[in-house]
Amino acid sequence: MKETDQIQISGMHCAACATRIERIVSKMDGVQGVQVNLTTEKGRITFDKQVVSIQDVIQKIMSIGFKASIAGEQQANTKHHELTVLKWQFIVSALLTIPLAWAMLSHFQWASFVTIPALLLNPLFQFAITIPIQLIIGFQFYERAWLALKSGSANMDTLVVLSTSAAFFYSHYLTFTTLHTPIDPQTIVLFYETSAFIITFILLGKLLEARAKMKTTEAIKKLYQLQTKTATLYAMDGTESPLAVDQLAPGHVIIVKSGEKVPIDGQVLKGNSMVDESLLTGESIPIEKGNGSSVYAGTVNQNGTLIIEVTKRDSETTLSQIIRIVEEAQTSKAPIQQIADKITGVFVPIIIGIALLTFALSYLLLEPATLSSALEKMIAVLIIACPCALGLATPTSVMVGSGRAAQVGILFKEGKFLEVLGKATTIVLDKTGTITKGEPQVTDTYVHDGNERAFFEIVGAVESASGHPIANAIMRAARQRVVKFPQANQAEAIPGYGMQATVNGQQTLISNPTYFMEQKIHIPRDAKRMITKLERAGKTVVVAAIQSRFAGIIAIADELKPSSCSAISRLRKMGIDVMMLTGDNQAAAQSIARKTGINKVQANVPPQRKAEIIQTLQKKRGKVVMVGDGINDAPALTVADVGIAIGTGSDIAIESGDITVIKGDLSKVVEAVKLSKATMTNIKQNFAWAFLYNLICIPFAMFGLLAPWLAGAVMAFSSVSVVLNALRLQKSRI
Repeated sequence: MKETDQIQISGMHCAACATRIERIVSKMDGVQGVQVNLTTEKGRITFDKQVVSIQDVIQKIMSIGFKASIAGEQQANTKHHELTVLKWQFIVSALLTIPLAWAMLSHFQWASFVTIPALLLNPLFQFAITIPIQLIIGFQFYERAWLALKSGSANMDTLVVLSTSAAFFYSHYLTFTTLHTPIDPQTIVLFYETSAFIITFILLGKLLEARAKMKTTEAIKKLYQLQTKTATLYAMDGTESPLAVDQLAPGHVIIVKSGEKVPIDGQVLKGNSMVDESLLTGESIPIEKGNGSSVYAGTVNQNGTLIIEVTKRDSETTLSQIIRIVEEAQTSKAPIQQIADKITGVFVPIIIGIALLTFALSYLLLEPATLSSALEKMIAVLIIACPCALGLATPTSVMVGSGRAAQVGILFKEGKFLEVLGKATTIVLDKTGTITKGEPQVTDTYVHDGNERAFFEIVGAVESASGHPIANAIMRAARQRVVKFPQANQAEAIPGYGMQATVNGQQTLISNPTYFMEQKIHIPRDAKRMITKLERAGKTVVVAAIQSRFAGIIAIADELKPSSCSAISRLRKMGIDVMMLTGDNQAAAQSIARKTGINKVQANVPPQRKAEIIQTLQKKRGKVVMVGDGINDAPALTVADVGIAIGTGSDIAIESGDITVIKGDLSKVVEAVKLSKATMTNIKQNFAWAFLYNLICIPFAMFGLLAPWLAGAVMAFSSVSVVLNALRLQKSRI
């Protein structure tokens, strides 16, 4: 049985670490998929739990030198502890490095005016204060490098260990072989400061990087902060009592007072208030709530008191689903990450080869027999080329981008959709509930036998089994005429056409005129003329048949959403081809198209046909995005390169698309496209910096133009710069 779990992984320090975990875990029997994210320090494992358990995977990861556990809320405390340890390691290392830096000034002519105490130039003193940096604080690098080599790979720690060990042990050799000789200690070229500088700068870089990475999780933190731990149970006699939110169940009644957060999803039984849903949906205007209104966990009751019946458990709420989707998106990889993964898989061995070649060329050809110069060049090459920036280039941007999207009510299911959306050439829109409000009103009715009440009694019974916006409109009209509806049996939706059911023993069909013609149900001539007239007026027409005989006509009109025209115009200005596919009639479709400026329209299209049209568009025009309500558009949303589900009212349809817009607003689709493009631009900037940094700095290090201590500083700050660049997405204007 297939299962997907998230695990927390600590101890990763470069992309090679994440690649190694993926490679080793993927070879385990029963593991069907593994994605490890360096930035979030999480892994998503898909496995057959009858073959392997998540604990087996955790044990495997721990056996190769990393810490792993099932993802949970204790992560924040662990992170803060790790950050504190890292901070003190850096402080101690920096304090011990200061005397070495002071002594290093003796090598520079421009610093001849600086007085340097003789003690600082003593090789034994330098050896003594470097030992804690190299062998105590730096032991972590040796440990991780050894574990990497044991599993048949090399990583950043390998390069750090090789470079610092070369500097430290060469200096150690010179220190003790010249101890009882007449050689002046001040004339000996030692590299203790090189070892100390490299480790200190790496620790500083890791500290700044860790702090910056914590900022990338702000979006998910804000979502967690929306959750409340306790709710107030409300009894019918008016008594109140606290209860943990995770113990609430559907049917419980709670009370939410003014200024309090709604603790769980539910339906208002009593009371009226304005509820702020901004942190959940990105909409700044509070929503009015009254009897029968749906309310969601994490929203804030601004005024008034609400008595609410719980409709979902804590783990099933809209907020819980949003948190899960955002976490999964931040853990997943964008396809462009494969470039970095392939490079980092071979990068470290190549750099070691280049470093050895540099040493050989320098020692044998450029400066024959000058060991210190050759060693210095080799150390600089090893340390400058750590692939940290390359590994962080994609995941940090995906993490910040998907978090930024969640803040404005846009949910990306996976990182790949964040990449693909920006490449779309065509966006296909459904009409009802996507371009229009999805709250149509009945405008005209025609009953063949004249008995309107009996007609709506049967029609209302059938449509009560449907949640489609048109069915809801018919139900509202029916309730104005009928108090109680009979039972509808064997109710069945006809996707893209309508509904059928048996009411009072009579087979009843309600559908669009096209389906009537396909079923060869006779429509009187005067009724046909009425249908044509209504359709030309841009209205949606449904026809009813009872016992296979024409019974009547209902015409429905829907209003455009306020943002539809401007959103479609903005998409076209971005060079995206916009098309409308609808199951509605041609006249109604053309009426909406004229108002919104859409040039390409196909009407009378059933759901399966929408999927076929999208497949044809993909062959001709490349990447195609489908935007629909997530109810009737499931086939099209699945087939499209990216399916965007527009949430409408209480039915947010979170699970329906690759991307979900929580509130049904087309302007959010524009924002999603812009954010996708901004994220990809950010990733490319990160890649460009990471590649150029290595391309420029490695030759400088090879020819001795970059001192090892400076190489350590540049390498450390390259990683920090990538994270800081990704953080700019938090401020991006969409």
